[in-house]
Amino acid sequence: MNSNRNVVWQGGQVRRSEREDMFSQSAMTLWLTGLSAAGKSTLAFALERHLIDQGRACYVLDGDNVRHGLNRNLGFSEVDRSENIRRVAEVARLMNDAGLIVVSALISPTIADRNMARGIIGVRDFREVFVSTPLVVCESRDPKGLYGRARSGELAHFTGVSAPYEPPESPDLVIDTAAVELDTAVKLMAALIKT
Repeated sequence: MNSNRNVVWQGGQVRRSEREDMFSQSAMTLWLTGLSAAGKSTLAFALERHLIDQGRACYVLDGDNVRHGLNRNLGFSEVDRSENIRRVAEVARLMNDAGLIVVSALISPTIADRNMARGIIGVRDFREVFVSTPLVVCESRDPKGLYGRARSGELAHFTGVSAPYEPPESPDLVIDTAAVELDTAVKLMAALIKT
């Protein structure tokens, strides 16, 4: 919330419910969290494809993608990572207000930051999906070579190696991509979406 008294929220003439009616859906955010290479982006984009094919209005906010523009000025310090999550949550909230279903795919390693995102988006519209793929599997995938660089000391504060990951305490869904087929995972995530 902006504390500057000269900045005032401007209400529009269109209610969120009107936008949801136009799209024939209830807007919400699925927040996918897990280690690097756990499969968050793969799951998010597969769910987006599934929802679009069903005629739903949906968009993925992918952790890497938002760092190309909106968050390109942020690094990977604890403070910057928290700000990255805050900004993505704010965008997701606006997109929900526009009537869209949002799928967010970010490591978001701390419970506190995910709770902050839930608070921004709103408990009613937030579903937490823990992509629980084990570290050994994530490291074996390592599509960007990040685990190898972190293990050699080239990357500091790398989640799962030199920085902690705090698993969700009570996620709405848990998916281990090493054990669950993609089609099945998409169906499980789609079941979380309000109609």
